[in-house]
Order: sequence, then C-alpha cells, then structure tokens
Amino acid sequence: MTDQTVAAPKPIDYADMRRRIKAILIGSVGNLVEWYDFYAYSAFALYFAGSFFPKSDPVAEQLSAAAVFAIGFIMRPIGGWLFGYIADHYGRKNALTISVLLMCFGSLVIAVTPTYATIGIAAPTILVVARMLQGLSLGGEYGASATYLSEMADPQRRGFYSSFQYVTLIGGQLAAIIVLIILQKLLLTPDQLKAWGWRVPFFIGAILAVIAYVMRSNMHETDHFEAAKTIAKKTSSLKALFQHPKEVLLVVGLTMGGTTAFYTYTTTMQKILRLQVKLTDDQTTTVVFGSLLFALTFLMVCWSVCLVLYRRKIFVKI
Repeated sequence: MTDQTVAAPKPIDYADMRRRIKAILIGSVGNLVEWYDFYAYSAFALYFAGSFFPKSDPVAEQLSAAAVFAIGFIMRPIGGWLFGYIADHYGRKNALTISVLLMCFGSLVIAVTPTYATIGIAAPTILVVARMLQGLSLGGEYGASATYLSEMADPQRRGFYSSFQYVTLIGGQLAAIIVLIILQKLLLTPDQLKAWGWRVPFFIGAILAVIAYVMRSNMHETDHFEAAKTIAKKTSSLKALFQHPKEVLLVVGLTMGGTTAFYTYTTTMQKILRLQVKLTDDQTTTVVFGSLLFALTFLMVCWSVCLVLYRRKIFVKI
C-alpha cells in the first residue's frame, strides 16, 4: 500500500470574508440607489409630464417625456466608456463614487427645475440635461459596479455575488414604485402629486445618493485594479473590443432580446395601462408593483437554485 498525503483544508479568513461582504453590500446598495434615481423618472412621468411640456393632450405629453427618457439610455454607452476609463486608470472606487454623486446632482436638478409655465422652453431643456447626466452616471455605474462586485468576491463565489447587481437593479425600480404607492395612497391627492408631489421622489433620490456616496467613500479598492491599470496604459478599451468583434457581437445578441423586453415593459407598461387600458392611477401602480415584485422574487429563487446546484458540483466554478 502507498501512503497518500491529503492536503489540510485552508483555514477560513473571516476578516477577509467580512471585508469582501461589506464591500459587496456597499456596492450593491449604491447600485440600488442609482437605479431608483433613474427609474423614478419613468414611475412619476404620468404626474410631471404636464409640468415640463406644453399643455396638449396626455398622450403627447407622455411621448415627449418618453423621448427625454430615451436620451438617458443613449447616454449610457458613453457613460460606460467614460467611467470604464476612470475605473481602469484611477480605481473602481473613484469611478463608483463619482458616478453616484453625478446621479445625485441629476436628481436634484429635476427636483428643483421650474415648470414650463414659469420658464418656458428652458424647463424641458434643463430636464434633458439632467437626464443626460443621469444616463452618463447609470452607464458608468452598470459596468463599474459589475467589475467591482466580481473582483471583490472570492473566486468560488464570484458569479453568485456579482448577481446582486441584478437584484438591486429591479430592487431600485421596485423602490421607486413603493414611493409612488405611499404618496398615492397615504400622503397626497392626485392634484397634489401633479402640482408638486412628483418632486418628492427626486429629492429622496438625491438624499439617498449622498448617503451612498458617503458609504462608497470608505470602500476598499480591489486587488485587481493595479493589474488593470497596467493593461489600460498599454491599450485602450475600445481597441481591445475591436480585436474581438465576434465575441462582442455575441454578447450584444445574447443580451439584446431580454434587455429590450424588460425595459420596454418597465418603462412603457405603466403608460399603456393608464392611457390606453384606462386603469386608475392606483390600479396601474398596483399592477406594475406586483409584476416587479414577482420578477425580483423569481430572480432570487433562480439564483438560490443555481447556488444549490453549484454547491453540489452540478455547475462548474464561475
């Protein structure tokens, strides 16, 4: 018989585990706040559209508000590139703190902007600028937070911990709807919401963003940053993408269908239910809330199942 030497299990570094979990929680909370700020526009557009655009018919007002919302999405790829550059050259922590601070500024601008009746065309112009800033911020947040979460997680749990970005994505949208429900059912009348109540969620978003900024200012930088910084000095991210065109197109194709369906529902269904189906404000909000809650619950259940399968070695390590 031959002797077989069994390696002793590596002791668990609880201090390192706590550091990683804390960093992941802070990164996730900041992501939730940014998505709340960005989605509050869509959730409350039914109430503030008439304040920023010339009084016409409700459908035209909502189309104008939707066009401004689209501008935020157009800015997201630019924000992804800009904050990706910052993250690779100056640190993931700096990119994430600047991103949430920019979102705070955009929300505050929307909250304090006078109406069209007061300053005319300047009102929608300021709204467009604010949404451009928020689009830049969210574009930067999306990539930088995904990178940060994956780099802070231990190698055996990287996929699971990174998934919290998507939980907080829907969580931020759900939080905006919850604020709307509270204002609708408990605090304000429909007339008050249209007159000034729609400003409340943007003030809340600005305050939450400041809190997230303070939390992120104490984040740990990832160990992978220095290596990424060295690579970034040698070649640009865009140049690196052009070196792998098939892989880039594959990723775009895989994500395009689900992303299009998800955002089409979460940003337009509320307006369709209210303006076309003719549901009441309360009914519309309840339907959207229920669907987002179901999506969030289903998402968490799926990830829990995947984690169990992974621990049973049915899935390979990510």
